[in-house]
Amino acid sequence: MNFVAMQGAVAQGVLWGIMVLGVYITYRLLNISDLTVDGSFALGGCVCATLIINFGMDPVLALVIAAIAGMLAGAATGILHTVLEIPAILAGILTQISLWSVNLRIMGGKSNLPLLKLETLISGVGDNFGITQAQASMIVGVIIALMLIAVLYWFFGTELGSALRATGNNEDMIRALGVDTNKMKLLALMLANGLVALSGALVCQHQKYADINMGRGAIVIGLAAIVIGEVLMNKLENFGMKLASVVIGSIVYFLIRAIVLDFGLNTNDMNLFTALFVAAALSIPVMMAKAQAKRAYSETGEEDEA
Repeated sequence: MNFVAMQGAVAQGVLWGIMVLGVYITYRLLNISDLTVDGSFALGGCVCATLIINFGMDPVLALVIAAIAGMLAGAATGILHTVLEIPAILAGILTQISLWSVNLRIMGGKSNLPLLKLETLISGVGDNFGITQAQASMIVGVIIALMLIAVLYWFFGTELGSALRATGNNEDMIRALGVDTNKMKLLALMLANGLVALSGALVCQHQKYADINMGRGAIVIGLAAIVIGEVLMNKLENFGMKLASVVIGSIVYFLIRAIVLDFGLNTNDMNLFTALFVAAALSIPVMMAKAQAKRAYSETGEEDEA
């Protein structure tokens, strides 16, 4: 793999890493597999592209509004789950399906919108510093990711953030302490999908177009990045480093993906490769733990007989 392709993979990894931060909040902290992600990622890109093309909006402001749109999508899933008591995974599917139509409406019925001749935050950085699109994406992505990690680290150290984390650890206990766990779930889903939509908007500005299918498979990519990050940095206990690990996991995932494609894998098989990778990454630790437990049981049995 050449150096240019590697830069492109790292740039994608950093920008998608912001999406993985959102998946981490719901999947690891709240123990919810939120399938809204595929729709809210595309929502962020569609909102961002529409605002820049049709309204000539500043790209930074477009990112903020895209994130707010993602939070509204997360709120929809949260209301379905907490108020209407629909299971979380089904609530996410319902919102994701709805967002397909919403995204098409936002883009005026078009399946994609190009930004080729329009200035974005990333192209502006590239032009000002005389660097490539990939390099500008890396700089912008790293700065935003670090800022978000710092804010999330602070937030989850507050009383509200601690209550949110406790809801995922032991919902019954935190409810007994007087915390409204439904509000915590709603907040977490809004925060997570806001990050996901922000990532989608950044990817839209990076690739210079928004597409109705740009979020397909996002949840699987998010899970893969989380697993990779945890394997690479499993000995780190600091919460801030755990947040950083998922972004690093995203970068590593896109590097692996670029290497696999460089070896000739058909791009149509990429989703299959990702699914198999995630399945293996999730199952291997379980199988190893079972093997160790069986070995320990056998050794104990032999000692007792002796």
